[in-house]
Amino acid sequence: MFLQSYFQEVLAVFNHSPLFFLVTIALVSLCIGSFLNVVIYRLPVMMQNEWSHECKLLLADDLKQSNLEAESKVFNLSKPASTCPKCKSKIKAWQNIPVLSWLFLKGRCGSCDNSISIRYPSIELLTAIASVAIAHYFGPTALGFTYLIVTWCLVALIFIDIDHMLLPDQITLPLLWLALFSSVLDFTIEPAQAIIGAAVGYLCFWSVYWVFKLVTGKEGMGYGDFKLMAVFGALLGWQALPMIILLSSLVGAVIGITLLSIQGKDKATPIPFGPYIAIAGWIAMIWGEQITSAYYQFTLGH
Repeated sequence: MFLQSYFQEVLAVFNHSPLFFLVTIALVSLCIGSFLNVVIYRLPVMMQNEWSHECKLLLADDLKQSNLEAESKVFNLSKPASTCPKCKSKIKAWQNIPVLSWLFLKGRCGSCDNSISIRYPSIELLTAIASVAIAHYFGPTALGFTYLIVTWCLVALIFIDIDHMLLPDQITLPLLWLALFSSVLDFTIEPAQAIIGAAVGYLCFWSVYWVFKLVTGKEGMGYGDFKLMAVFGALLGWQALPMIILLSSLVGAVIGITLLSIQGKDKATPIPFGPYIAIAGWIAMIWGEQITSAYYQFTLGH
């Protein structure tokens, strides 16, 4: 009861002062963005370590020795502490303030003067900007907070897919359950529509995958793409999926071809499709109805 009362008081303050709400979301999202930098780098490494450990268990002559080797090297989202990749010095708390620390240190390590990628503060800023857009559009509502969580997860998925051509189940599956559970709590669409949307979202790309594979003998996309489409189907309903597919295809084609041309790579080079699904789905969360109305008005004249 105390927590419920406290939460209601916080919501009342946010509703009374929208500017305070937006500033709070911006500051919190900057910190979330800093954590997402850790997730983007470490989660694929953790998955690789897990796969490697499983292979060792299958191949090792001495399972006890294999287990000892695995247990001696702890690597997760909290350990070991963040360090400079060059001099291995630990990053102090004041050096880890989102965006500000990077600016204060002029983009360099405080110990060895090694250059720190601008990507880190960029992800923090991107997370904050996208979160403020969600907060501004939906306000301090259950739907708004649900979409904030989705937005944070999408940022992580986008950059992991760019780096590794991978959309981890550790993120996509909890997102799918969040979407379905939110529908049961009446935060989003009706539960029946959410279930149908999830099924249609998964099957539409699953069908394309198998048709493409049967025709060409190649894999056109990964199973993570199917699951991400299922997430948006569960959040927005199956009616939003054609628009998401169209938007992601257009954005993917333009950006993908441009990047391949700039980098001088062959057009057969695989490119991650997850970022474009995530971007299109995020746009649909905010402006989906307006885009659909504008499309029908343009094509049908009413």
